[in-house]
Amino acid sequence: MPDYQLTDEELISRFQNGDVRAFDQIIYRFKDRLIIFVYRFLGNQERAEDIVQDTFMKVYTHKHSYREIAKFSTWLYTIAGNLARTELRKMKRRKTYSLSDLSYDDKEYDIPVIKDPSSSLEKRNIGKSIQIALNELPADFKTMIILRDIQELSYEDISRIVGVPIGTVKSRINRGRLKLQNLLKKIGGR
Repeated sequence: MPDYQLTDEELISRFQNGDVRAFDQIIYRFKDRLIIFVYRFLGNQERAEDIVQDTFMKVYTHKHSYREIAKFSTWLYTIAGNLARTELRKMKRRKTYSLSDLSYDDKEYDIPVIKDPSSSLEKRNIGKSIQIALNELPADFKTMIILRDIQELSYEDISRIVGVPIGTVKSRINRGRLKLQNLLKKIGGR
């Protein structure tokens, strides 16, 4: 059976049994989603990529720590989330700024043909406003919003990742959305 048809749990099992190609497939499946997840925490593309790389290093070195009690993705997101929260605490203590923090990313851009430049600019501004508002949310609300609304994980998966009951997950998502909405109104009024 080709690797792409295997479940995540089957892939990690193969990797635990020495199949390095299975690890490559895990990276292929999760890298982009994890970068988006971590970026929403940190607001810094370069640091997000570093954290995701660290996440995969932990998976590689601690592959036998995974037990098929929970879904593999839950275990993976838990590792990435913990590393992102640790990095966020470090960033808050440092409070340093670099030129690469000023833009989404310091890579070269291909300039697309834009029919309506105002709509593209508006979308970019909305994205920046959302990231600013997310950064102002308390960590527990921020985590829930990112996992549910951006990563589109189920309430059950979020419950397992953060280690709280589903009712608490739902409550924090609702309260987080309200706080986010209020923050976006304030940002829009600036």
